[in-house]
Order: sequence, then C-alpha cells, then structure tokens
Amino acid sequence: MQEKTYQTPCGAIHYWVGRAEGEGHPLIFLPGLTADHRLFDKQIEAFEGKWNVFVWDAPGHAASYPFEMTFSLMDKARWLDEILTAERLHSPVLIGQSMGGYLAQAYAQLFPNQLAGLISIDSAPLQRRYLTAAELWLLKRMEPVYRRYPWKSLLKTGSNGVATSAYGRALMREMMRVYDGDQRRYAQLAGHGFRILAEAIEADLPYEIPCPALLICGTKDRAGSCIRYNRAWNRRTGLRLEWIEGAGHNSNTDAPERVNALIEEFVNKL
Repeated sequence: MQEKTYQTPCGAIHYWVGRAEGEGHPLIFLPGLTADHRLFDKQIEAFEGKWNVFVWDAPGHAASYPFEMTFSLMDKARWLDEILTAERLHSPVLIGQSMGGYLAQAYAQLFPNQLAGLISIDSAPLQRRYLTAAELWLLKRMEPVYRRYPWKSLLKTGSNGVATSAYGRALMREMMRVYDGDQRRYAQLAGHGFRILAEAIEADLPYEIPCPALLICGTKDRAGSCIRYNRAWNRRTGLRLEWIEGAGHNSNTDAPERVNALIEEFVNKL
C-alpha cells in the first residue's frame, strides 16, 4: 500500500492505495467516525493484490490533521471523488463502516452514475424518515458530552462498546489513543461528525442507492439504533441484509473472515 496525500482547502487528506493486475472494480474502504485506516487492516490483508484497494484517514482523523472542521458530508464526498478520479479508480465499490456508510450514500447522491456497488457495514440510511426529531436534536449536541466525559472511561467504553472481540477492542483502543492528551480534538472531531450527519439528514434528499448494495450488521451492535435502522432499511427497500452473529458495531473487526467472504461474493457477482 502506497501512502499519498490530497490537498483540500481545509487541509491535507492522507490515503493509501494498493494496485492489482486486472480490470476488477476497485474496493474503496471508508472508516467510521474517530476510526482510521487501520479499521480495515483485515480487509486490506485479504484483498490487496486481488483488486485495486483504497483506504483513507477521513478529514480531521489521525494523519489527516490538522484540518479545518468547516466541511460538510457532501464536501467529503466531493473530495473522495476527486481523489478517486486522480487515482483512476473508476466504477468503484464503496465499502463504508458506520459514518463511512453515510458517506457512501452521500457519494451516491452526488455521483449516481459512477458506482458499481455499495456495501454498508454497521451503518444506517441517510433518509430523514428513519430518524426521530429527538435523535436529530441529540446528534447536533454531542461535542460537549465528549468534552466532559472522563478520558479513561471514554477510552474503555469507546473501545468495548463497538466491538465484542479482543482484536476489535484492542484495535479501537489503539485508534482512540491517537487523541491521548488532546480530548478537545477528539470531542471536536466526534461532535463535528455527528453534526454534519444530522445536517445531511435534515437536507431531506432522496439518497437513493442506484447500484447493487449489501447491508451488513452485527447482531450485538449497540451503537445507537443500528439494528433497528437496518431492519427498517431492509424492510422498506428490499436491500439484502446479512447479520453477523455475535459481532458488534465494528463487525468487520469482530468477524473479518465472514465479512470478507460477503464482500468477495458481492464483488464477484457484479
């Protein structure tokens, strides 16, 4: 994997690209909020060399810092498209975990003719009808919560709450430790992420998925109402939903072999 940077008006985005021979669809891995490119280590390990692969530290995250936190979810989608165009990663499959899944839907809204497929991992739909007014209100007010929460407790609950496996919890703890000694940065990052998510939902755009799609969700996902959202998403749209038994919110780290098998099956059928 080759590390590269892309300059935006708000700062530099760091990303990694691995090249493979052949004409298969590139796999674009989009980590969730406060996680970084390491979230998909098990997927990169499995697919590097089979397909072109891409993963980034999202704006403001880990190596993609310093970064002005003035951007929207749609800005992120546009920057992603600019990077994919520059790297000639055409007709991609976007694979987004949590916030990365929301980003994938925003990308589909802006660039509906450019996607080959979309895989949502422990994410939820962007359509306004799925959320209550109270949920939206809370999303826009999370930064003070993260500022006041004792860091040691946040580190424990943040890592144990998103994963059920020893590997998944240790990895999340390692990614959170990027912000050791700078809880203000962590709180701003999380608060901004939830706020731009709420704003994207309130925009009440169609956010239709114009390509083959797969929903993946852990049966032990306790992050927000992901399980409820995915059930409703599947029921309303008929999109295929695969449950990962015993996995938490980061199901690709709790059950990488199962998730990798689903990704490979999905891509091979395109």
